[in-house]
Amino acid sequence: MDQEKIGKFIASSRKEKKLTQEELAEKLNITKNAVSKWERGVSLIK
Repeated sequence: MDQEKIGKFIASSRKEKKLTQEELAEKLNITKNAVSKWERGVSLIK
């Protein structure tokens, strides 16, 4: 699994829907730091 590619997909999908990282985090009931890490390919849920 390519974490960087998945991160770019998450970021582009979020931006298409005109959501901030904070807004996406609220919808998913997670922290905005988690969204940031996903988008940077640093951490993914396994």
